[in-house]
Amino acid sequence: MSAVQKPFPYDRVNNFSDAIFAIGITLLVLEVKVPTATEISELGVSGLLNKRIPYFIGYFVSFMVTALYWRSHLQLFQWVKAIDNKLLWLNLWLLFFVVLLPFSTALYSYFFDVDSAFACYCLNLAAIGFMSYLMAIYVVKKENVVEQIGSDKAKWMKTRVLIGPLIFLLCIPIMWITPLGGRLGFLLIFLFQAIGDRRIKNKEVKAEATPTAE
Repeated sequence: MSAVQKPFPYDRVNNFSDAIFAIGITLLVLEVKVPTATEISELGVSGLLNKRIPYFIGYFVSFMVTALYWRSHLQLFQWVKAIDNKLLWLNLWLLFFVVLLPFSTALYSYFFDVDSAFACYCLNLAAIGFMSYLMAIYVVKKENVVEQIGSDKAKWMKTRVLIGPLIFLLCIPIMWITPLGGRLGFLLIFLFQAIGDRRIKNKEVKAEATPTAE
């Protein structure tokens, strides 16, 4: 008879995940390399900074989006009571794509005007988002989150995570029409999430203000 597998230690999995996010987000800045004395003498400070603009853009976008996904990860794990094998592997695949992000960011920054480099970058960010979405679906079902917060909030909890990867996939065809629009498309994530958060908040306020029949 095979032994029943015990849940994995929550603290170790959570701390490991935080460490990977921290390492990934730190490695992003390494691509914004410190200039040498030769570069400064040849280009000057203003010329050097202008040359580094794509690297700063890549760093900023990746930092902000990684922060969003980390925030989502923190919120999701608040509902997790036990980590089974399936959730562990979903989490590991999420971290796999997080660790890959410094590479795709460097590729995008170095080949800033190359469409395929930007597409690769968007696919990496979308992959992180989709793994987060799969984790959210599993946790909501496994931990009976609907019974605790209601169907509307539980549905928004999953939909909120899905906005990111859908936007990044949409940025790829938008880039072919307007390169600037494709590269700024990530800002829609903040807009749509803010609208959704406000909608849920308004529904809560309205529900609290509505008198219940005794």
